[in-house]
Amino acid sequence: MIAAAARTATESRIPAVTTSSGATAGGIAKRDLRNERIRIVMRGQPLVVPSGTTLAAGISRIQEARADCLLVRQGDGLVGILTERDILMKVLGRPVDPAASVDAYMTAHPDTLTADATVGDALALMDRGGYRHVPIVDGKGRIAGLLRQQDVLEYLAEAFPEEILNLPPRPHQRMEEPDGA
Repeated sequence: MIAAAARTATESRIPAVTTSSGATAGGIAKRDLRNERIRIVMRGQPLVVPSGTTLAAGISRIQEARADCLLVRQGDGLVGILTERDILMKVLGRPVDPAASVDAYMTAHPDTLTADATVGDALALMDRGGYRHVPIVDGKGRIAGLLRQQDVLEYLAEAFPEEILNLPPRPHQRMEEPDGA
């Protein structure tokens, strides 16, 4: 869906958009969307736990925050990400010790981007890796944020409301003639 929405880009200009995080992306050409910096699109702060946190505590944090993942750090550096998918595939229906470390179930050393990377870079990484979350790090590998597919979709919907809201349910679906009165 993200790829289909991103393909709606044309040469026309869009007005300034203020994202829910207060950042402003103004007057960009739709064709430049893929060049927009991730720092403009990221929303909110990620859940972060230290390496060695118990699985039970990590899952509780995810549930309490109504989040879909958490980042695992060692010192200031990112060492992993624990997502709903990790929990579904590695925890549910298996004999696990809730006192075990999240480190045993997280995706270690996940692919990352910096806040200066582009939305195009993020879309390519998400598509190639099948990711719904990309940890954002600074030049020293310290956690700087988290980009979610949802962040990109919300940004696209704010930037291109008419194009996004009028997308057909199936991306390649075309109307033969206008529907309605």
